[in-house]
Amino acid sequence: METTKENTIVENDDEPEINYRGVKAMPFIIGNETFEKLGAIGTLSNLQVYLTTVFNMKRINATTLLSVFNGTTNLATLLGAYLCDTYFGRYKTLGFGSFASFLGLLVITLTAVFKNLHPPHCGLDDAHCVGPTPPQTTFLLAGFGLMILGAGAIRPCNLAFGADQFNPNTVSGKRGIDSFFNWYFFTLTFAQMVSVTLVVYVQSDVSWPIGLGIPTVFMLISCFLFFMGTKIYVMVAPEGSPLTSIVQVAVVAAKKRRLKSPEQPWLSLFNYTPVKSINSRLSYTEQFRYKGSGEGVIGVEMEEKESDKRVV
Repeated sequence: METTKENTIVENDDEPEINYRGVKAMPFIIGNETFEKLGAIGTLSNLQVYLTTVFNMKRINATTLLSVFNGTTNLATLLGAYLCDTYFGRYKTLGFGSFASFLGLLVITLTAVFKNLHPPHCGLDDAHCVGPTPPQTTFLLAGFGLMILGAGAIRPCNLAFGADQFNPNTVSGKRGIDSFFNWYFFTLTFAQMVSVTLVVYVQSDVSWPIGLGIPTVFMLISCFLFFMGTKIYVMVAPEGSPLTSIVQVAVVAAKKRRLKSPEQPWLSLFNYTPVKSINSRLSYTEQFRYKGSGEGVIGVEMEEKESDKRVV
């Protein structure tokens, strides 16, 4: 016990003290999120009308394209979360996502500004409308691809990065996290209201170049605000994705599915909790017992690694 206590004290002494700037950092993060939503929602909410009127796409083709775009964006969020937790961290992932989203909105705006990047206008009396050429379609899809990269990087990180700026072990820090969540969803609702009313009105009734340019400017402001607060952000280092542990347990449980279950699994199965973990420990249940073999094998491997370290 004394050795454990001494080791714990040494580990805490070696760790640098974190200077939480929660309230000071919150305006930059909330501002970044607000303008990012104004830019993204302002473009996506009226994109089907843009594809059918400016790019002369059939409604079914435009709907299919947007459905593929939305589905790919949701899948990219899973990949973005894994890369963020395992390799890059939330700050770098958010910075990359914000810049990629800005470039994507800029590309889509350019398709409306320059006549060579979209088909000729098709009037009501025209019997045959000319569709987009392959280069025009490629340029448009490049904008969609950049927006997918941006959304896949931003969505899994924005809320967690804001919560990182507050100390979860103090009363003021917990209140700050609650306040951050309140402001986040308030500004999200505000951005949705502005995007589906004013921005859509400008796009449909005034000018597509101006209507798409406004969200692009919003996204540029979002990037500017995010990088302005770089010096005061708390940047948590990546510690690995929970998806990796889930896959490990599933694979090992499948391989060792024929093993006999221990007589007292609540005592003998691997039950490791990292020192820095803030997650609560769940008690043993009879559900999903097939994973017990995987937990037992992983536990043995972890114990062997720990014993090797002690020998060295």
